[in-house]
Amino acid sequence: MKCPQCHSTQTAKNGHRRGRQCYKCKQCSRQFLESYRRWAYSDDVKQLCIKMYLNGMGLRGIERVTEIHHTTVMHWIREAGHQLSDAPEAEEIPEVSDLDELQTFVGNKRNKIWIWTAVNHFQAGILAWVIGDRSAATFESLWLIVKCWQCFFYVTDGWKVYPMFFDAGDQMISKTYMTRVESENTRLQHYLARLHRKTLCYSKSVEMLKCSLRLLLHYLKYRTVPLPA
Repeated sequence: MKCPQCHSTQTAKNGHRRGRQCYKCKQCSRQFLESYRRWAYSDDVKQLCIKMYLNGMGLRGIERVTEIHHTTVMHWIREAGHQLSDAPEAEEIPEVSDLDELQTFVGNKRNKIWIWTAVNHFQAGILAWVIGDRSAATFESLWLIVKCWQCFFYVTDGWKVYPMFFDAGDQMISKTYMTRVESENTRLQHYLARLHRKTLCYSKSVEMLKCSLRLLLHYLKYRTVPLPA
């Protein structure tokens, strides 16, 4: 028996794992099996795990229920999320747009980031979003999309960045009329465990947060999820 790490032939039997013979290399101490089974999950199982994730369950919670390792589920989410655009295509161009920022963090609570969202004031669904800090540079990426809609006016809060981009008279500062965008941001927090206000789940990378948002927006609109590649 040859060691898969150092290719030494000086190996010895080292007990059994689930009825299968284990070996240990005397040179590098690597423990290994003679052969490995190839695990293959059905498409239904993959979609079920992703739907559980998009309905408020954390990755380790899914692992406890399905006995599928959380890194496997994470891989499916990442692969499925990379297939999607940032948001489903809008059915119509909004005449009035609501804009807001949702605070979260990546890695630790000191590393704060914001999800900037834009919605149609009269229809459900997030039409565009960006992730970054709370600066004008981050909002500019979202503004490049939003300004193409040529809305009559924009409903926002009083954050100092917005007047830097809007023409005089185009901005309405009113928390009262921001119920649409605030409800959409609340839905993000409701459906994704990583965005819950009080939770042990949190994002460890911006990439996974982006994939999660793409999947959730697609799921909320079509009630389906794509199969991982």
